[in-house]
Amino acid sequence: MTSPAKDATASNPMAPNPMDLLAQIDLQALGKLSGRVDLPALLNAASRMSDGQLKQLTRMLAGDGGKKAALPTADGDFYGLMETLSDDEREVAAQTKEFMHTHVAPIMNEYWSRDEFPKHLIPELRKLDLLRKIWNEDGTRKPNATIIEGLVTLEACKVDVSTAVFFGVHAGLAFASIALGGSAEQKAEWLPKMMDFEAIGAFGLTEPEGGSQVSQGMRTTCKRDGDGWILNGEKKWIGNSTFSDLTVIWARDVDTQEVRGFIVRAGTPGYAVKKIEGKIALRIVENGHITLGNCRIEERDRLQAVQGWRTTADVLKLTRAGVAWQGVGCAMGAYELALTYSQTRKQFGKRIGEFQLIQNHLVHMLGNVTSMFTLCLRLSYMADRGEMNDEHAALAKVFTAARCRETVAFARETFGGNGILLEHGVAKHFADTEAIYSYEGTNEINTLVVGRAITGLSAFV
Repeated sequence: MTSPAKDATASNPMAPNPMDLLAQIDLQALGKLSGRVDLPALLNAASRMSDGQLKQLTRMLAGDGGKKAALPTADGDFYGLMETLSDDEREVAAQTKEFMHTHVAPIMNEYWSRDEFPKHLIPELRKLDLLRKIWNEDGTRKPNATIIEGLVTLEACKVDVSTAVFFGVHAGLAFASIALGGSAEQKAEWLPKMMDFEAIGAFGLTEPEGGSQVSQGMRTTCKRDGDGWILNGEKKWIGNSTFSDLTVIWARDVDTQEVRGFIVRAGTPGYAVKKIEGKIALRIVENGHITLGNCRIEERDRLQAVQGWRTTADVLKLTRAGVAWQGVGCAMGAYELALTYSQTRKQFGKRIGEFQLIQNHLVHMLGNVTSMFTLCLRLSYMADRGEMNDEHAALAKVFTAARCRETVAFARETFGGNGILLEHGVAKHFADTEAIYSYEGTNEINTLVVGRAITGLSAFV
């Protein structure tokens, strides 16, 4: 009669020979161990273990001497999309990431609480020379401009959405207004200064009584007066306007009803800005309520190449892709914070990342982030090739804003009560998401833009 050990070896030729294993035992060490452990009882318990339990024990004994295995680093780029980019594009992302973690992260909660933008960071931001990676000196765009803008926005928003908004208003809305609507002389005067952050720009379109409706119901007016123009009206929610050197103001001509654009220089008589207080989102962005009372602007500061609302729409289409990227960055930052927290926070004697419900949250978040990242990367390629239409940008804004909202809510929930504290980071993302969801076209309006494109029928009032 053969022994069980011999039977096991015969039935599985790959199994180790028990006699060979016994020959490897350190008898001296075993003797010391027997003084502390009841070896017969231990072997008896092992003989009653199931195959699954034995495999688990084997893995544990074959471990690294009791050292805990290193946990994965939180990384929202699960599909390695960054690896599909060029070396220059990845370098821009890396530079932005370094700037955000070195200069912004240590002070952002302080300035969020103060409801103030850290203007002392502008010289540090100037050193990155990011605008020249997006725009040419003459106001034309680099071949991969939208991808670069997206990566800058992504890395900024992973840490702080407000910093990305400051950059987007200056380098996107204000800069693009002059690049698309300005004369050669106006471009030569302003674009180099804006590239170097020597002149900070703002963009005045939204009004107190009109956000989505402003294209049809713009109340700010302009009227020709000799060799200049008189502007009257109000603009609201204008980012950077409390400290900008110039603000692009859009107004309706009372004589022709056409939309015109103007460069309003800081300190112009009749132009006043009041900082909007009491925000719960994007508190680091300084939004202003602008009042224009018989504000006289010289003809040389009217944007000479503006072709009515079409130019305004072109600027918005160009920058709407950037707002979609804000949703990606905000969601990815929240996901990475939640994942890291789940690997360290303990409840009921276990890290919360070991609980199934938390893993469900994390996987749901990662799926959202991955789909958002993929969509925006494709959108940017389309934009840089001249293939992006209004409905493409609108769909990206609709999808990323909604998924960002959901993802950040899961992240805040993962933190439990700690999720409402600034010190953990996710609370700021949670608040800022609400602004992303509403500006640059509400999700309802952008939905109707896409709906009109796919059905051929307009549902606008």
